[in-house]
Amino acid sequence: MKTRIIVDSTVDLMPEFKSRVHTVPLTIHFGSEEFIDGVTIDHKTFYEKLIESDVLPTTSQASPDVFVREFEKAKEAEESAVVITLTSKFSGTYQSAIIAAEDFDNIYIVDSASVTTGSGILVELAFRLLDEGKSAQEIAKALEEEKKKIVVIALVDTLEYLKKGGRISKTVAFAGGVLNIKPVLSVVDGEIHILGKARGSKMSNNLLVQEIGKAGGIDFTKPVLLGYSGISDSLLLKYIEDSRHIWEGNLDEVRYTTVGSVIGTHAGPGAVAVAFFKK
Repeated sequence: MKTRIIVDSTVDLMPEFKSRVHTVPLTIHFGSEEFIDGVTIDHKTFYEKLIESDVLPTTSQASPDVFVREFEKAKEAEESAVVITLTSKFSGTYQSAIIAAEDFDNIYIVDSASVTTGSGILVELAFRLLDEGKSAQEIAKALEEEKKKIVVIALVDTLEYLKKGGRISKTVAFAGGVLNIKPVLSVVDGEIHILGKARGSKMSNNLLVQEIGKAGGIDFTKPVLLGYSGISDSLLLKYIEDSRHIWEGNLDEVRYTTVGSVIGTHAGPGAVAVAFFKK
């Protein structure tokens, strides 16, 4: 039986993988305006609206009905499916997939325990296993183990959107803006941790490099994917240059993509993220 890979629209991927997955979209609300993530709004348009809007957007989880429609398509094609979602600690999308799968056979749901490019590298690993001839059940079982090794480390350029989302106080946001303080965060096992704060891009990029070392280093035999939020990739390119010693001799190219709307809502434009499997 053939296997298809199904993801939700928060999973950020390189184009060659995006074309191979079947995507269940989440919904984005800018006030009274509603958009279907990746269908009626793309990343560029999202960030343009995010910068222009006085209202912080909200996102709605994918419903069980949307997953049911995808599972029906897999059933009609006589295919099994591996479903990979963003962490259940951020969204009810994983639970929606579980509910939808109750009336189907050969559907395997994996909570990535990560977000954006972190979920993306788990999907890439799933395709490696699929291309090796592994069954859906074998792929899902392997992913449950491998996801424990995923680390996402991110540098946020501005505290403004964390303030708008109620994640930090106005006083902290104001002080951070005046002092040019940039927090470095990690997502491990589906939870956000503040690793440290640095002043200016050079110091913050150095802190990102240090935190990769603290995580145990990168397993370069598995996918590595960087991401950036916003319209410009200039801050990401600066980080890649500052951390060149990490990539040289280990990667043929440093691959990166844009961070989608769910994380982008709280991170704001100008964030840089590194997703990897730790050693």
